[in-house]
Amino acid sequence: MRKSLIIFSSLLLFSCGDQNHSIKMKGSDTEVNLAVNLAEKYALVDSDFSIAISGGGSGIGITSLLNGQADIANSSRPLSDREIEQFEKKNIKLRTVVFAEDATAFVVHKDLPIDDIDLETLAKILNGEITNWNQITTIDLPINIYGRQSSSGTHSFIKKKLKIEFSNTAKEMTGNAQILEGVKADKSGIGYVGAGYISHESSMNKTVKILNIKETPTSQAYSPIDPETINNSLYFFQRPLYQFILEDSWKKVKPFIDFENSEVGQQLIKEHGYYIIEHP
Repeated sequence: MRKSLIIFSSLLLFSCGDQNHSIKMKGSDTEVNLAVNLAEKYALVDSDFSIAISGGGSGIGITSLLNGQADIANSSRPLSDREIEQFEKKNIKLRTVVFAEDATAFVVHKDLPIDDIDLETLAKILNGEITNWNQITTIDLPINIYGRQSSSGTHSFIKKKLKIEFSNTAKEMTGNAQILEGVKADKSGIGYVGAGYISHESSMNKTVKILNIKETPTSQAYSPIDPETINNSLYFFQRPLYQFILEDSWKKVKPFIDFENSEVGQQLIKEHGYYIIEHP
């Protein structure tokens, strides 16, 4: 059976012509590149496989499940209490898969004279209390914040971890790629992206710097792309990655989930810079 592969921005459509096996996956921009590559590999072993993948944010994926517009929602955060109530109200049953672990990386332009940052300083930058790099470095430049829209799980994750509201001057970008492009071209920029994403986008790594994070000014700084750090849960901004799946779609989705957990799938997850969840 002839397959076709079409990619439109953050949308991948992989069709075999058998709509009975068609899967719709939406959600986290952090996970979208990995999901696309997993789908490409799985399609080589399942001739009936058909999937459409798009990003846009964890909230969009979850809302798509609620509206019957997706079978799988990729999410870089757990369901909120409100979302749980919405699913219960509609009598929609879900299965939850934690398929990898990620860390959020904070990036600046490669020429900015800073290599690590503590949580209090980072929070003051993101909430607008610190507005110029000369307050913490030797460079006199107004700080430009490149962040995500409120539908992003990463946006919510950072807010909760730092207990802040983002500055109203923060630029709201649609995904990791846009944030990296912004920081790459802006010597005064700071942004946050999935560490797995930036590890995979090696060509962009040459023009941005990943900041090491320390919890206090005097504590040790840790990198989000150091496997030992993540495996020992030492990085402040590490988190599980979720897939929420409609119970009614589980039968057709399960073979793909099994592939993710296979040796080939797990290796691909690691190659993308993510970390394997060790199940007991």
